[in-house]
Amino acid sequence: MVSVLRVAALLAVLVPLGTASARDYQTQDSCDGFPKVFLKTRPGLCVGLVASRLGFARGVAVIGHDVFVLDMGGWRKGQGRLLRLKQDGHAPPEVLLSGLDEPSALVSGPDGVLYMGVAGKVVRVDLSGTKPQMRDVVTGLPETGRHPLTALAFAPDGQLYINIGSATDHCETPGGDAPGAQKACPETAQNPPRASIMSVRPGPNPVVWKDTKLVATGLRNSMGLAVLPNGTLVAAVNARDAINKADPALSDAALPHDTYDVIRPGANYGWPYCFEDNQPSPEYPHYACAGMEKPALLLPAHAAPLGLLAYQGDALSDLQGQLVLPYHGYRKTGHRIMTLKISPSGEPVGVPEPLVWGWEGRTSLSPAGAPVFIAEMADGSLLVSEDHNGTLLRIAKSDPHGETH
Repeated sequence: MVSVLRVAALLAVLVPLGTASARDYQTQDSCDGFPKVFLKTRPGLCVGLVASRLGFARGVAVIGHDVFVLDMGGWRKGQGRLLRLKQDGHAPPEVLLSGLDEPSALVSGPDGVLYMGVAGKVVRVDLSGTKPQMRDVVTGLPETGRHPLTALAFAPDGQLYINIGSATDHCETPGGDAPGAQKACPETAQNPPRASIMSVRPGPNPVVWKDTKLVATGLRNSMGLAVLPNGTLVAAVNARDAINKADPALSDAALPHDTYDVIRPGANYGWPYCFEDNQPSPEYPHYACAGMEKPALLLPAHAAPLGLLAYQGDALSDLQGQLVLPYHGYRKTGHRIMTLKISPSGEPVGVPEPLVWGWEGRTSLSPAGAPVFIAEMADGSLLVSEDHNGTLLRIAKSDPHGETH
């Protein structure tokens, strides 16, 4: 009877929460120790299924041989969980924390401790004791509007960068009307502004959002943040929607492009007044966009990159010195993982190239999917959280004598 109760309890904590569909991948053979899924990759690589039925899987981080995944719990308060998979992901998931409010961002800090973004704050999660202990790092983060979730990235000097998404799509009014062309967008006029990137050096006492350092503005939703080895901050930014409603001559399918940006301290990247390569938005036709910082690269429209990783390993030699960009979007430009070659200063060299694809959902072998965050393991392989199906995947070298999918 005791064993039956234990099994029931385990199943209860592993039942997916939120709106993720938790569709099961079909697998065949092995991808470096994990069941291989039927996704397409570059030659020499494969994708393995580490775990499924993880709920609304978002943030992923690695400390030593422990893999941590955030189940956001959908868009409902108090439904999120922090999960741990020991043995480099080979052990079953265990619930470390539950009842979290919309947890999304998860990074390992230079102190070897987890930092997690939840609704309204960033917390430090100490796992050294018998029970996980959370301590506030930043409080008072905006929780309203379209983009309440954070993205986090640590710099080599210990600075923590935090994405503050815009409250609206293009500064429309609460009733959905166009903003006044002659007035400043209230979100950009407040102090500190929404649609920005802030930074803080975590210490023993929490810092209020308004007391953090303003890094850059005019960035609608920088859900992909990464810091290069030289300390340069780069971002993948989600652009606006429904531009055709403001100007029927503009195509919603093709415009505006999401962007890849090299972040210059103090720069303004133009939201909501400008889009593309500093073109005035249709709501602000006479805005002086020439003074705004231009994107380093235009990404596909509505690709919706929600993560960004600067690859540091050597196991996947083809990726050295490159960025890994998961495209989360549900339109045809999304549901794939790309790589981008960059210079040491972060400037793009060429255009993004496919790394993993095949999530179109046209067959039962490869369900529709949406990759979210990427984390690098100690062996140089890559972990991918995927919220549409509630899974954790791993990109690794394939058996040179086996078949690559």
